[in-house]
Amino acid sequence: MLEPMAVILKFAFLAVLYLFLIWMARSALKDLGRAVGGRAGPGTSPGSDYDQATGMQAAVSGLATSPAQAPPRLRVVSAPGLRSGDAYDLSEGATLGRGDEADIRLQDAFASSRHARLVPQGDVIVLEDLGSTNGTRFNGEVLAGPQPLHAGDAIQIGDSEFRFER
Repeated sequence: MLEPMAVILKFAFLAVLYLFLIWMARSALKDLGRAVGGRAGPGTSPGSDYDQATGMQAAVSGLATSPAQAPPRLRVVSAPGLRSGDAYDLSEGATLGRGDEADIRLQDAFASSRHARLVPQGDVIVLEDLGSTNGTRFNGEVLAGPQPLHAGDAIQIGDSEFRFER
């Protein structure tokens, strides 16, 4: 008598489990479709309650430059051969290094000829190490890959230290 009931409960549990998995997959696909603009419906415009509830708003929201916003700059904190407090405009990007082709020339024995570069990508400035021998430090840690900069971030190349400003 117990055996048929156990089998029925097992099948009922499996049915509920499969329904739950189907519901989760459908929900995830629906969210992804709206996030990439695939199936926009009522209430799915950018900034809508749907976006706020799911956290699927654009990654760059709030990063737009306002007309009063200052251009991005790299300020010298301390660097051999450069004056402390000098600032370099990064609107067009810049290359840092010891070589003649560098936009910001470093007189630092630990800097490579083309050590690092700062690349504008939309409203964001991205720091990249160019395969330097001694590496680039970002906020005290070795830079492992391209990194977007925020106001106050510290960049260190050998004995040279800079601060990013917006």
